[in-house]
Amino acid sequence: MKCSKCSNNAVFTNPTLCKEHFIEYFETKVKDTIKQNNMIQKQEKVCVAASGGKDSITTLYLLHKFGYNVEALAVDEGIEGYRDHTLAFLKDFCEEKGIILHIKSYQEEVGKRLDTVVPKGRPACNICGTFRRHLLNKYTQDYDKIATGHNLDDESQAVLMNLLKAQINLFARQGPKTKQIKGFTQKIKPLYLMKEKEIMTYSYIKGFNTPYNECPYAKDSYRAHVRDLLNSIESKNPGTKINLINKYLSIREGFSQDKEIRFCEVCNSPCSSQICKACRLKKQVKAV
Repeated sequence: MKCSKCSNNAVFTNPTLCKEHFIEYFETKVKDTIKQNNMIQKQEKVCVAASGGKDSITTLYLLHKFGYNVEALAVDEGIEGYRDHTLAFLKDFCEEKGIILHIKSYQEEVGKRLDTVVPKGRPACNICGTFRRHLLNKYTQDYDKIATGHNLDDESQAVLMNLLKAQINLFARQGPKTKQIKGFTQKIKPLYLMKEKEIMTYSYIKGFNTPYNECPYAKDSYRAHVRDLLNSIESKNPGTKINLINKYLSIREGFSQDKEIRFCEVCNSPCSSQICKACRLKKQVKAV
């Protein structure tokens, strides 16, 4: 199959493009997403939440290539045979590109690795996600923005999950750029409209060689079930995911933060109660 813009062989379909034109298409779309959502100003300092996977590496690479002032922050949950591989790759990548990398761990913050708290094969996303969000916000207070590698697939899953759980109040916290709330580093998602397959193709063409192993705790998570369901629907009805996102974006402004922002009495992090969820979980974890 030939590229729709030249006579070279295509490396991707829908759109049908050769390597050079696919890179141009991909990078232009990310630039447009950043511009249209007014995500970053040139003088701002941005921290990329980096795991070492294809999404965060692509985000880090592009923001660095586009000339933004970026650093990376990785969170080591303490998952043997998984996170150590991605962190090793991330360290080499940042060293090669001259990007400053910071690494924080559950071990130093909570006193225990995730593996010692939750046995493999058991649900861990609630605990892991709470601590991850807490650390990312805590250690990005000196930055203007925090960029994540969330893509179209991730975000359509999140919208559907919140609908299925009747948590539409969370709609106000989602989107390509979160609202500015005191105590929270504003979050941006440059890959918001990029499909996972597009990111995989871009990562492969650029030779990133990122690790593709999945978190051992993720396979039985609620998100994994929603992901599989949505992928099945998308395969039979192409365009389902982007339709879901477009509808969400059209109604997003109608939702507002439903709870008053307070500050944790233990760690002073923003939360909706006297003690934040992270500190409550820390107490439970230390008792394990």
